[in-house]
Amino acid sequence: MSISVHPDMPQGRTLAGSRIGSAADTAPSSVQKTRSRLFSKYVALFVAIVGIALLCNGVFEVIFYYREHTAALVRIQHEQAEAAAAKISQFIKEIESQLGWTTQLPWSASSLEQRRFDSLRLLRQVPAITELAQVDATGKERLRVSRLAMDVLDSGLDLSNDPKFTEAMAHKVYYGPVYFRRESEPYMTLSLAGNRKDAGVSIAEVNLKLIWDVVSQIKVGEHGHAYVVDAQGQLVAHPDISLVLRNTDMSKLPQVEAALAGTEPVSETLEGETNIEGREVLTASAPIPPLGWTMFVELPVDEAHAALYAALQRSATVLLAALIFAVLAGMFLARRMVGPIQALRAGAERIGSGDFTQRISIATGDELEGLANQFNDMGARLQESYADLENKVEQRTAELSRSLDELRTAQDRLVQTEKLASLGQLTAGIAHEIKNPLNFVNNFSALSAELLDELNDVLKSAALEGKTKQEIDELSQLLKSNLGKVVQHGRRADSIVKNMLLHSREGSGEHRPTDINAILEESLNLAYHGARAEKPGFNIALERKLDPNAGLVDVYPQEIVRVLLNLITNGFYAATKRKETCKETCKETSKETSKDAGDPGFEPTLSVSTKDLGNSVEIRIRDNGTGMSAEVKEKMFNPFFTTKPAGEGTGLGLSMSHDIVVKQHGGKIEVETRPNAFTEFTVTLPRTMTAQGDIQGNVQGNAGGAH
Repeated sequence: MSISVHPDMPQGRTLAGSRIGSAADTAPSSVQKTRSRLFSKYVALFVAIVGIALLCNGVFEVIFYYREHTAALVRIQHEQAEAAAAKISQFIKEIESQLGWTTQLPWSASSLEQRRFDSLRLLRQVPAITELAQVDATGKERLRVSRLAMDVLDSGLDLSNDPKFTEAMAHKVYYGPVYFRRESEPYMTLSLAGNRKDAGVSIAEVNLKLIWDVVSQIKVGEHGHAYVVDAQGQLVAHPDISLVLRNTDMSKLPQVEAALAGTEPVSETLEGETNIEGREVLTASAPIPPLGWTMFVELPVDEAHAALYAALQRSATVLLAALIFAVLAGMFLARRMVGPIQALRAGAERIGSGDFTQRISIATGDELEGLANQFNDMGARLQESYADLENKVEQRTAELSRSLDELRTAQDRLVQTEKLASLGQLTAGIAHEIKNPLNFVNNFSALSAELLDELNDVLKSAALEGKTKQEIDELSQLLKSNLGKVVQHGRRADSIVKNMLLHSREGSGEHRPTDINAILEESLNLAYHGARAEKPGFNIALERKLDPNAGLVDVYPQEIVRVLLNLITNGFYAATKRKETCKETCKETSKETSKDAGDPGFEPTLSVSTKDLGNSVEIRIRDNGTGMSAEVKEKMFNPFFTTKPAGEGTGLGLSMSHDIVVKQHGGKIEVETRPNAFTEFTVTLPRTMTAQGDIQGNVQGNAGGAH
């Protein structure tokens, strides 16, 4: 660890230097006093924290280790008891299973020898059975075979009142009490009744030496052991056979009493109980189900807690060593912490006095070094703030200049927009000025054609030579034809002027939320009835698929109606045109050729639909008319482009619709088509108009204010 405080003070900072020098002269005594207090506090606090932590950890570790260790011992004992109980239970169940097949057949005089043979075979297969007696359904002994005595046939011994017979007949199986033969080996009686009433009862005397072997083999620690008691608490099996031979009563022991009563699971008891020898032991038990016996496994408490006492000694030794180490470590850490803190204090005082060139050098590699670096960064930033102030002012000035340039650019755009508005007004004025002389041309052309007809009528009655009359007729016909062309093109020019006026009048009215389904339905009905009025024989199938969720859309209603009327009218025209083409083709060509042009049963159809897209609404207008080629599709939105014959279209409808949807409303208009199949226009309108669309609409509205 290295600690140093060094200034990089320029010569001009004499006042701050004098203040810092005077402060440094008075600092040593206070620093020494502060260091002494901090040092003792750090050492005492560190030792106290470490000591309390280690002490609490040791106490809790001992407590939990005691509980876990004792519970683990009892759990192991309980598992051993359950395993031994299961082994004894399996031993009895196997004998019961082997004995069961001797009760399958009913009694008869001819079956006695066969039963004797089967009984001898059973004695060979089950060594634990030393004697087997078979009793008929009346309780008379018919057969008895034994390893220790002679076999007896038809002894006639009456066992009808013996529990061996009565309990077996009543409950199918009977387990008798434990008794001892020759005061050495434990035995019990096992009786089993057949499933049929006339099958009788088989009574077996079972040697329980195997149970004693199982109990003797259970080892728990060095001095632990296991034993078995019956349902009355009498000792059945114990490593010390003398206790069993004395018919020891274990029912007075607390652990035996609790296990027989079933009031407390002994396997979870952590406190020790006194055994038959007067020693305090940890006990676990497990029942032996078919017999009603209980298996006990016990371990002396002092042996069980030997590991705990060793752990306590180790914990005390570790605690003492840790306290000594904590004192030494506290002294070392306190020395390392107090020095950097004093350096930080001195450096902070100099920075606070105005010496921004002050730098604190602490190389501890911890938070104190990070704090010193933060002090250094703060001083560097304060020093740089003065030097960089002019640069920042220049940057701000440059930013303001860029902002001014942007404002000028926006102003130029606004001026350009106003110029466009003025151009719209100029277009409207020119259209008005052209319309009046154009009306004179159209009217006088029509009137001249009528006067020419009257002149021809007058010349018919005049006496003229044949050649002169023929020349007059040719000239009148040529003049009439020229006047007709003048009328035709005059009307087309008049239509162009009207559309120019409409085109310059975009954006009229105010935008407001409008029900898009209602406006589409209104436009469809208006276009249909207008077409019927123009052509009484006009007919087309209409299909509507209006989404009720389309709702309100912020639009200029009059302008959207113009777009919808234009698209619907074009659809009517295309569908009707295809039907007329189909009729002419069917008349002039064969049936196979007519299929390429259209179905003779073709029915013009136009469908309109709306769809809610969340922040926008989609409008689709589809007809099954003549469709368009790729070349026509590319030019369809160009002004004055049309595919209709002269006099039937001006080429401004789709151009005007495109400007209304895209420029005025900020939407999209797309088209999908296939020749001789269909054309589908898709108009997508945002639910809320953008500011750009609003400004565009207002500017165009101002442009249209000239008429």
